[in-house]
Amino acid sequence: MVHSSPSQTSHRNAYLLATEIGCRGPATRPLGHRLALKAARQQMLAVGQWTPGQLMGRRWPIGCVALEITQRCNLDCAACYLSENAQAVKDLPLEEVFRRIDMIFDHYGANTDVQVTGGDPTLRRSDELIAIVRRIRQKGMRSSLFTNGIRASRKLLESLASVGLVDVAFHVDLTQRRKRYDSERALNAIRQDYVERTRGLGLSVFFNTTVFAGNFDQVPDVTQFFIRNCDVVRLASFQLQADTGRGELGRRCTMITPTSVQRQIEIGAGSTLAFDTLQVGHSRCNRCAMTLVANGKVYDLLDDKPLCEAIIASTSELHFDRRVPARVVRTLARGILRDPPLARRVAASALTRVWRMKADLIAARGRVSKLSFFVHDFMDACRLERDRIDACAFMAVTQHGPISMCLHNAKRDAFILSPVELRGPHGHQFWDPLSGQITSGQPTGTFGQPLWREGIRKKVERRPHHPSIGSKRTSNE
Repeated sequence: MVHSSPSQTSHRNAYLLATEIGCRGPATRPLGHRLALKAARQQMLAVGQWTPGQLMGRRWPIGCVALEITQRCNLDCAACYLSENAQAVKDLPLEEVFRRIDMIFDHYGANTDVQVTGGDPTLRRSDELIAIVRRIRQKGMRSSLFTNGIRASRKLLESLASVGLVDVAFHVDLTQRRKRYDSERALNAIRQDYVERTRGLGLSVFFNTTVFAGNFDQVPDVTQFFIRNCDVVRLASFQLQADTGRGELGRRCTMITPTSVQRQIEIGAGSTLAFDTLQVGHSRCNRCAMTLVANGKVYDLLDDKPLCEAIIASTSELHFDRRVPARVVRTLARGILRDPPLARRVAASALTRVWRMKADLIAARGRVSKLSFFVHDFMDACRLERDRIDACAFMAVTQHGPISMCLHNAKRDAFILSPVELRGPHGHQFWDPLSGQITSGQPTGTFGQPLWREGIRKKVERRPHHPSIGSKRTSNE
């Protein structure tokens, strides 16, 4: 197969105009899993991102989908992607959340990764949160809880794990302005508490860190924390500050780039890492590295790029149960053994790797952990690149369908302030996001129309004044 190169499509690397942003809406027509996989592959080809290491369109039709179940939050972050109006919005009715879960399934099929997020999802009633995670599991999809951790108690996490939660991702960094913590090293005390809360629950534990000028030089320290706790932590995601939402930081400084953050991670890891072997959507959006850690020493797992690409090609249709690491290994091994020449290459590489790690394996008594690093470059709301939106691997589901997360953040009010149509035994009703009231009949005026259309700002400004709009919660941990 001939692979298109990024240079072939460099002419498409233009920013979306304001009118284009206003007119672009969610994907309203589900294609079904197989057609969605093909459509994703065609998207990657169209923007020059179809490579042997590309996972989107090969292993799955989408990287993940954000399911926002609340707009409320109990922190006031300097880099917040929520809108100024978010705190005034009531929690979506549970029936609408269930409908959106079903919508995700209709678009992308089983084994889709669904991020249960917000705001902070733990601010919803615990019984509703548990029901949401259960529903995702019943649809055969994988749920991840994205939280700042303040209200994610051990008891709640146990309950969520029992109904099918696969991952929990804690967001901790200096942009959250948590009281009494003035450095990322100091915040390690909170991170350690969260690690201990999850120990033994069978959950994959992730940590998210927003990188900005105030902590860029501390990324190596944070990386070393994750390495020390790799027996529990499975993935560390570093997300570059973006000028979007109600965040106060604005445009990030020029020294913070995916490459510079990657180098900071490598300094903390004490090793060069192959961030370009695997590709998740657009190469300017995501970079991923996988490592093995033994006796505190980090070893790159993706340093043999041709071999990794051969494994991807041979096992692209397999699905892995991340809740049981041994099962992941067995599934991968069975897929590789179907191809004897590939199996011999893998065996030779494994023996070489074990020999290189032998001293640390002996010191660690054979204990080895897998730790992945992820660098995500969100776009500024007013600087959305057309080809990156077209190749987006991270969607947010709205009442009308999924849409690129960066595009969603750029005009969040258009989605969270629009009334939600509820379909039930009593006919069509409409839920108002500001009052929480349910009324019958089609709403009249501005908010009865799809708000992603051009002219959204003027329409929202004509909304009757609501006294609680714009208020924020500022009670930090």
